[in-house]
Amino acid sequence: MPMSPLEHDHRYGELDQVLRAYVGQPADDTEDKPSAALTAYLRHTWHTRPWALAVAESQVREYARNPPGRLRLRLGEFYPVPDVGLAEDGIQDWLFLLADHIRRSVEEGEVPPPAVPETHWEWHARFPEMGQFLGGWFSQDMPDEFDTHEAAIADYVAGTQPSLVARLAGELGELFALDLDEAVYAQAVAELGMEVDPPVPYTPGGWLAQVSSRLSMPAPVYGPQPEGDD
Repeated sequence: MPMSPLEHDHRYGELDQVLRAYVGQPADDTEDKPSAALTAYLRHTWHTRPWALAVAESQVREYARNPPGRLRLRLGEFYPVPDVGLAEDGIQDWLFLLADHIRRSVEEGEVPPPAVPETHWEWHARFPEMGQFLGGWFSQDMPDEFDTHEAAIADYVAGTQPSLVARLAGELGELFALDLDEAVYAQAVAELGMEVDPPVPYTPGGWLAQVSSRLSMPAPVYGPQPEGDD
């Protein structure tokens, strides 16, 4: 019978995170060097959830040791490894290689230094609320739903929990701290789901600065206000 969500996460949750990092990326790990995808996973996880690396190493290695047969995969009793561009008979050795790289990173303290995200997965892992904001309110359907970019921003602010709006403001501050050039700001908004151009005359970076300024404005207060002390 298919796995329950709890069983899936217990057995394969961090394995799933590792393999998601390979979406759109080549699985070109070697014994001497991890791929860009695995490096992105290691960098983000070291700086956000370092304890999860030991879980990842254990789950990847255990899966490689006990690969499921086709029947159990079809029944939903095992996690199906997504297509990473490798031949089926090479998957097991590749998984052992990933586990070895993760173990070496932990045991030898090989921590990738902070850097600008290098993969689609890393952009979304590092800036999740920006992905929600740009992908949800500035997709290609945005001009059909809103008259202006400002109207879309106002709709996001009005319909989103204040704590998430604050998280977006914090992520924008973290993005600006990277001191990117405009070409990388353009890459960032595209990776995070924006499918329309910024309003004229703004560049992507200039428009994000406007969004940040808009989010820092105090929310309007309606209705009668308490009188101050005389």
